[in-house]
Amino acid sequence: MNRRQMLMLSLPLIAAPTLALAQNGLPAAPAAKPVAKRDPYAPTEVAIRPDFEVGSIIVVSKDFFLYHVIAPGRAVRYGVAVGKDELVWRGRATVGRKTEWPSWRPTPAMIKRKPEQYGKWADGMPGGPTNPLGARALYLYDARGNDTSIRIHGTTEPGSIGRAVSNGCIRMRNEAVMDLYEQIPTGTPVYVY
Repeated sequence: MNRRQMLMLSLPLIAAPTLALAQNGLPAAPAAKPVAKRDPYAPTEVAIRPDFEVGSIIVVSKDFFLYHVIAPGRAVRYGVAVGKDELVWRGRATVGRKTEWPSWRPTPAMIKRKPEQYGKWADGMPGGPTNPLGARALYLYDARGNDTSIRIHGTTEPGSIGRAVSNGCIRMRNEAVMDLYEQIPTGTPVYVY
């Protein structure tokens, strides 16, 4: 008996249990495992318009993405969380300072809006794993060299990525902001739309 004949004889034995279960009203054997959905906010290299300056950072707030331009027409796209409707910051800035495990101090406006939440930190909170700025922060400065109080930073709430939840800053997952932090120097232009 050759290989093909053996296979043809064994086919009914393979199919019989599944057919028997289906005929008895019992569920058939489970199908192959479904492929896990890809995280839409995971860092991904993407094509972009070729006119963006290589090395620059582009944030499209309404889409919850930050793009780090790595070559003409190419960028690494990261998911972000942005400011709530009335707190969205837009404009041009530069990265004026970079900090690992930054300390944090709420702005006077934040304390005024929610004194019960932010008042206890009026004198600041030291950097570390529970700090709202996360593992890294990029401080945005305006054209005159003034601190805008807007940061691109990590977060203790990775589930907030893809939503409008912050007080104006741009949040990234800690592993993403750590990656970006290593790639960009101070002076990097940032455009927030």
